[in-house]
Amino acid sequence: MTSTSTAPMLTKFESKSSRAKGIAFHPKRPWILVSLHSSTIQLWDYRMGTLIDRFEEHDGPVRGIDFHKTQPLFVSGGDDYKIKVWSYQTRRCLFTLNGHLDYVRTVFFHHDLPWILSASDDQTIRIWNWQNRSLICTMTGHNHYAMCAQFHPKEDLIVSASLDQSVRVWDISGLRKKHSAPSSMTFEDQMARTGQNQADMFGNTDAVVKFVLEGHDRGVNWVAFHPTLPLIVSAGDDRLVKLWRMSETKAWEVDTCRGHFQNASACLFHPHQDLILSVGEDKTIRVWDLNKRTSVQSFKRENDRFWVIAAHPEINLFAAGHDNGVMVFKLERERPASAVQQNQLFFITKDKHVRSYDFTKNVESPSLLSLKKLGSAWTPPRTMSYNPAERSILVTTPADSGAYELINLPKDASGAVEPSNTQRGTGSSAVFVARNRFAVFNQANQQIDIKDLSNSTTKTIKPPTGTTDMVFGGPGCLLLITPTMVYLYDIQQKKQLAELAVAGVKYVVHSADGLHAALLSKHNVTIVTKSLQQVSTLHETIRIKSATWDDAGVLLYSTLNHIKYTLMNGDNGIVRTLEHTVYLVRVKGRSVFCLDRAAKPKILTIDPTEYRFKLALVKRHYDEMLNIIKTSSLVGQSIISYLQKKGYPEIALQFVQDPQTRFELAIECGNLDVAVEMAKQLDRPKLWQRLSTEALAHGNHQVVEMTYQKLRNFDKLSFLYLATGDTDKLRRMQKIAESRGDMTSRFQNALYLSDVQNRIEMFKEVDQYPLAYLTAKAYGLDDQCQEILEACGMQEEEVSLPSLGKPVQAPKAIVPTFKNNWPTRATGTSSFEKALMADGEDAPVPETNGFVGDELMAEEDAPTNGHLGEEGEDEDAAAGWDMGDDAAADPEADDFVDVAAETAGAPASSEADLWTRNSPLAADHAAAGSFDSAMNLLNRQVGAVNFVPLEERFMDIYAASRTFLPANAGMPPLVYFVRRTLNETDSRKILPFIPRDLESIQTGELAAGKRAMVANKLEEGIPAFRKAIYLLTVNAMSSQAQVQEAQQSIQQAAQYILAMSIELERRKLVGTSPDITALSEEKKKRALELSAYFTCFELMEPQHRTLTWLSAMNFANRNKQMGSALGFANALIEKGTSARHKETAKSVKARAERGPTDAIEIEFDSFTEFDICGASYTPIYAGDASVSCPLTGIKFKPKYKGTVSPICEVCEIGKASSGLRLTV
Repeated sequence: MTSTSTAPMLTKFESKSSRAKGIAFHPKRPWILVSLHSSTIQLWDYRMGTLIDRFEEHDGPVRGIDFHKTQPLFVSGGDDYKIKVWSYQTRRCLFTLNGHLDYVRTVFFHHDLPWILSASDDQTIRIWNWQNRSLICTMTGHNHYAMCAQFHPKEDLIVSASLDQSVRVWDISGLRKKHSAPSSMTFEDQMARTGQNQADMFGNTDAVVKFVLEGHDRGVNWVAFHPTLPLIVSAGDDRLVKLWRMSETKAWEVDTCRGHFQNASACLFHPHQDLILSVGEDKTIRVWDLNKRTSVQSFKRENDRFWVIAAHPEINLFAAGHDNGVMVFKLERERPASAVQQNQLFFITKDKHVRSYDFTKNVESPSLLSLKKLGSAWTPPRTMSYNPAERSILVTTPADSGAYELINLPKDASGAVEPSNTQRGTGSSAVFVARNRFAVFNQANQQIDIKDLSNSTTKTIKPPTGTTDMVFGGPGCLLLITPTMVYLYDIQQKKQLAELAVAGVKYVVHSADGLHAALLSKHNVTIVTKSLQQVSTLHETIRIKSATWDDAGVLLYSTLNHIKYTLMNGDNGIVRTLEHTVYLVRVKGRSVFCLDRAAKPKILTIDPTEYRFKLALVKRHYDEMLNIIKTSSLVGQSIISYLQKKGYPEIALQFVQDPQTRFELAIECGNLDVAVEMAKQLDRPKLWQRLSTEALAHGNHQVVEMTYQKLRNFDKLSFLYLATGDTDKLRRMQKIAESRGDMTSRFQNALYLSDVQNRIEMFKEVDQYPLAYLTAKAYGLDDQCQEILEACGMQEEEVSLPSLGKPVQAPKAIVPTFKNNWPTRATGTSSFEKALMADGEDAPVPETNGFVGDELMAEEDAPTNGHLGEEGEDEDAAAGWDMGDDAAADPEADDFVDVAAETAGAPASSEADLWTRNSPLAADHAAAGSFDSAMNLLNRQVGAVNFVPLEERFMDIYAASRTFLPANAGMPPLVYFVRRTLNETDSRKILPFIPRDLESIQTGELAAGKRAMVANKLEEGIPAFRKAIYLLTVNAMSSQAQVQEAQQSIQQAAQYILAMSIELERRKLVGTSPDITALSEEKKKRALELSAYFTCFELMEPQHRTLTWLSAMNFANRNKQMGSALGFANALIEKGTSARHKETAKSVKARAERGPTDAIEIEFDSFTEFDICGASYTPIYAGDASVSCPLTGIKFKPKYKGTVSPICEVCEIGKASSGLRLTV
C-alpha cells in the first residue's frame, strides 16, 4: 500500500483471499467478518492475525454481512437470493430467510429492534423480524437494483441507494409502532399518514419515502448516515462522493467530493472525527475533510480494486475489502506524545493542547499551550522531549515529511494560548541531549544535527546506514535504531560505543536510575544496560504498546489487553487485564498512571505482590518474602510452579493448602513431616508407596516401617527388621505369617531368624518330609531325623542323600539400628528456612518423624512400633531444625580439616561451593561435584533426562578442576582448585577450569566425524559427532560469539548424525548390493526415499553434501528413477565441489533428460520445504504439527513427544526448556 499523502496508513492486519464484498466488525471482540465472492464467509481475529472460522453454506458470492450488536449472531446475504442468520457460538446457520427474487446486496441488523434490513437487485428493500423469522415490510420505489440500505443509528429512518441514480430516505416510525406497541396504530395516525400522500404503490404506510435525493449522474453504489448529525454521504458510478443534509421537511445536496477516477464503490463518515472515507475501483482509499470537502489523504494499492469499507463502532479502526482480501487499518497513531520529568507528566491532547499532570497530587493542569499550527490538522504530534532546565519542549510531527518545533512552556497555565518565540525545522526525530543542546535526525538524507537552543547547528553526525529513528541514550548519548540493530553513539566523542542486534525497535524506556533501558518492538521486549549489553528478552504473541519502570527495577509493560511485568532475569507474568488500550507512564506503589487513546490521564490499581515476591526471591530477600507470605493472599498454580521451577519447593510449601499438592512439594523438598501428615489425610496406596521410597532414601526407617505397615507389605517389613536388627519384630512377623497361613513368608522369616525347628515343622505341615529330613540332617538333629523316618515308615538305609555342606547362619546386623533412624549428613538450612525459623520460634515443634500410632501389629506389651519412643522424643524433637551447634566434636579429629569437603573451614564455604553459587552453567556445577544441580540445570535448559552418556564428561570436568598434592603419610592429599578466572580476586566471580575448549572440539571430535563421512565409515562418524555434542553441551564459553558458534556446531553435528543414520538405515534395507529389484515394492520405495532424504541437510559442509548428491544420483540412476536422478544431478552440477563428480553428473543428466520420469513414485519433492523426522525418517512439511529436541533443534512427529531423542540420546523430545546456557 502506497500513500499519496504525508502520513502513512497504519495497517494492522491483511488477509489474502478472493474478492471481499462485505465486511463487518464485531462491536467488542477483535473479530472481523469478511464475505467473499467465492461464497465463503471468513471470521478473522485481526489482532492475532488468525482465521477463526469459515462458513460455507451460500451458493455463489456473499455480498452483505453484519454482526448483531449484542447477541452472538451475524447475518449474511448472497447471490443465491437467501439471507442466512448464523450463530458464531455453535458455528452453524440457524435459519434462512427466503423472499428476495434476485441478488441480495446488503444486510444489516437494527441497533435496537429484532429486525434485519436487506437490499436486493429485485429493486426492493425488505425488513425481516429475525426472532419470529418473518418478513414484516417490503419497500418498493426504486426502479433499478437496490445496491445498499442502512438503518439510521438513532431515528426511525432508512436510507437506500440504487442504480436508478437516486438515494431515498424512508420513514419507518409506523412500522415501529405497529410491531412494538401492544395495540395497532390509531385511526387518526393512519389518516394523518395517508393524508401525506406518501403511501407506496400497495397503499402501505408502515414504511414510506420521506425524501428522494437526486444528483448522481450514474448509479449509486453506497449510502450511509452520519452517526450524530443530519447528514448523508453517497458514492456512485459517476466517480463522485456526495454529501447531503436533511431536516424534518426537506433534504438537499451540500457538496461533492471529486477525486476518484473510477467508480466510487463505498463510503462512510468517520465515527469520531469530521472526516469522510471512500473507496473505489481506482484502487484508492480517500479521506476527505467533512467541513471543507477537500482531500486530506489518499492511499493506493498497486493491483487491487476496492469494493467495500467499514468502520469499527467503538475504536479507531477501519477495514476495506479489495480484489485479493481485506485490510484493517488506522488513519493515525493514537499514542499521545508525552514526556515524564520527576513527578510531572507533560502530554499533548487530541485537540493539540499541551497539558501537565502532577503524580503526587493527581491533578491535571489546564492547557499550557495550543499546537494547532504544528503540522497538518489531521496528523497528531509524534513525540515530545522535555528540558527541565529551560522548561521547554521539543515536539515532532510526521506531517510535511517530518518537522520539529522547540517551544518554551509558560510558568502558569493560562489556557490554550498560541506559543511565541518558537524554533522550527525539518526532521524525522528530535530529542534533548543536554541542557542547551538537542539532536535532530533527518531520515531522508541520513544525517543528525546537534543544535543549540537558538536552532543553530553546532555539530553534524553521520549515523549508520539505514537508520530509521533516534532516541535519547543517556547523558551525552543517542540510541540510533535501524531495522535490525540498535547503536549507542557518544555525541561528544563522535563515535559508536556499542551495538546490539535487536530487530524492529519502536520505543525505548529508560529506568529512573538510568542504569537500564527497555527496547520495545512489535512483539518483543529487550532489557539492556546503559552500555547496551543485553540482560534479558521476552516475546509476546500480541502487540506491545508501552512500558514503564517500577521503583524496584521491575519493568511493567502493556499489550493491547494486559498489563504485564518482567524481571531482569526474564521472568514475567500478568498484572491485570485491560478493557481498553492504555500507554503506561509511571508506576507508584499500587497505582499505574497511564494515558488512554483519548490522551486523558488515568490511574489504574494493580496488585504488585506477585512480582515483588519474585523479585525478593531473585535478590534472596527472604525476610521480605516471609512478610509477603504472611500478609498477602499470593496463591495459585502459577506461583507454585514458578517456585518449583526455580528450585524452591520448601517456599512453595508455605502457599499450598491442597493436600495432594502439599504432599508433592513435601516429597520434592524432602520434608517428611509434612509428607506423612498429608499421606495420612489422603490415605492412598500410591502415596504411601512414594513416601516409603523417599523415606528409605533419607534413611528414616521408622517412616518406612509405618508405610510398609499401611501397605501391608509383609516381605519388605521382614527384610527391614532384618537390616535394622530388630529380632523381636521379626519373630512377630513370623507369627503373623503363621496366622495368615503364608508358608513362603513363614519360611523367609524362619531363615532370617535362623530358626531351624520352625522350618522343619513347616515342611512337615505341608507334607514335604524329604525337605524336613534334609534340613534336620544338615543341622545334625538326629532325633528329629528319626521321627521323620518313622512318620514316613522308612529306614535310614533306604534314604540316599547328596553330599551335605556345613549349614550357614543368616547374617545379623552388626550394630542394631532399630531404636533410632540411620544417621544422615546434616543439610544446611536455606536462608529462607532460617528466616522462617526465626519468625516461628514460639511455634510448637512437630514430631520429627511426622506420625504417631496406627500400628499394624499393636499389642499392649509390644515395644514402640513405627514411631519414636517416649524417651527419645525430647532428644530428637528439634532434629529437623538444624541450629548448627548440637554436633559433638570428635576429639581425634580436632587437628584435621578436609579442604576438599564442602563444610571445610567453617564458617566460610569451599571454593567448589562458590562455583555453584557464581554460575548457572552445568559445567561449573559438575566441576564443583554438584552433579545433581548440574543435571537439574540441564533438565531445565535443554530437557535432558538421560544422563548416562554425560557421566564421562561430568567426571572429566570434576577431575580436571582439581590438583592433589600428597601430604604426610596416613593423611589425605591436599586439594587445590584450578580456575579459569586466573586474575579474578572477587569471590563472586571465581569460576573453575573446564577442559576441552571450542577449538579443540572442532578440530577433534567434529573433524573426526567429518573424516568418517569422507571415508564412508558412517558407523564411526555417529559416535564422534555425539561426543562432540556432549562436550559442547557441558562446557563454558568466553563470549557470546563463541556461544553462537558452539550452538551452530551442535546443530551441525546433529544434522550429520541424522543424515548418517538415514543412510545406514537405507544400507540395512538394501544390503550391500545397489540393485533393489529383488525387494518388495514397499521396501523399494522406502530405500529410494531414504536415499533422497540423505541430501536434505543444509548445515553439512559443501564437499559432504556433494557426496550425498552423488550417492543419491547413482542409486536413483541404477534403479530407473530418472526424474529423481535428474534433480540430484542438477543440484550436484550447481552446488557441488568436485569437478570429477560434476562430469559424472553431467553424463547422468544427459541420460535422464531423455525420459525424466520415476519408475516408482516416492514422497520427495525438492521444491517443497520440509524437515526430516529424527525418529521415523519421514518428512514433516511446513505447517504440519511437530515437536523438536530442545538441544539439537531436530524436529520429530508429535507421537514421539516425551521420548528420549535418538539423535543426542540425552534430551526429552518436546520438553519445555529455557535454552542452553554456555556463558556466565
